[in-house]
Amino acid sequence: MKAAIYRRTGPAAEVLSVEDVETPEPGPGEVRVRITGSGVNPTDWKTRAGLTGQDPEDFQIPHQDGVGVVDAVGEGVDTPAVGERVWLFLSAFGNRYGTAAGYSVLPAAHVRPLPGDAPDELGACLGVPAVTAAHCLLVGGSGDRGALAGRTVLVAGGAGAVGHYAIELAKHAGARVVTTVSSDEKGELARAAGADLVVNYREPNAVDQVKGFTDHVDRIVEVALGANLELDLAVAGAGTVIAVYANEPDDPVIPTRRFMVANASISYVLLYGVPDDQLRAAVAWTADAAGSGALSPLPITRYGLDDIVAAHEAVENGAVGKVLVVP
Repeated sequence: MKAAIYRRTGPAAEVLSVEDVETPEPGPGEVRVRITGSGVNPTDWKTRAGLTGQDPEDFQIPHQDGVGVVDAVGEGVDTPAVGERVWLFLSAFGNRYGTAAGYSVLPAAHVRPLPGDAPDELGACLGVPAVTAAHCLLVGGSGDRGALAGRTVLVAGGAGAVGHYAIELAKHAGARVVTTVSSDEKGELARAAGADLVVNYREPNAVDQVKGFTDHVDRIVEVALGANLELDLAVAGAGTVIAVYANEPDDPVIPTRRFMVANASISYVLLYGVPDDQLRAAVAWTADAAGSGALSPLPITRYGLDDIVAAHEAVENGAVGKVLVVP
């Protein structure tokens, strides 16, 4: 099969290549999926660049997320069945066969059915963005998505991948959603996702706009804690949980006393270290929401497998929406 691979970490143009590699066979508890779309996440290029780990042993096929059709199953696998359309998550986590290839072999537990009328574009957008969003909405609370009904959620960066699904999942759970964006164009994307109020955080009265909508935010899904800390604390109160899923060049200084006075808390989210039971809960909610039609694809930019370098560079440069590599 053809696959994008790297044998050492570094800049995309220096380490990524497209080569013929042997098509893998599924082992016990594994499935093989013929990939029809491979989603690229920021963690994919950061891992390839060497920012999150070491060089791979022999080679690594990148990308955690994807969509495709089950081609073969290993011993002990009852579901999914051969021929079933599926979406994949954490495909390259502890596994050299990520989704940037003709086929991926991965644990059956990391594969979920894709609803029959859902496009491939949606399946490739799930995984890291949507499951991270679901966990951010659950972590630090009761873990019950039903507890969000009637609550108010603030999503920082509502036009981003995680932000998009945080809006849709929160609305799916019955919450009211405020989101912050940096431009009118991004505001339209957030409104299309279902946000009740969209605020440009660059405007001087951003805090007043949020406070005019609600006097208390129950949960904040945060992409830039340091940059948004003042706004977050201005609308936080007793029981507010700020779920932080992205890091920044410099660690922010946390004003402990202000958090204590507000009785608010911070939960940090890195999907690759989430406990199994919490990961299963986030995946189950994502799958349910996708099955009910509550989730929509991000704006898609397509690249062929031979353009893998350009695809990685696009994500590294902050492409809006989802970069999709089509093998």
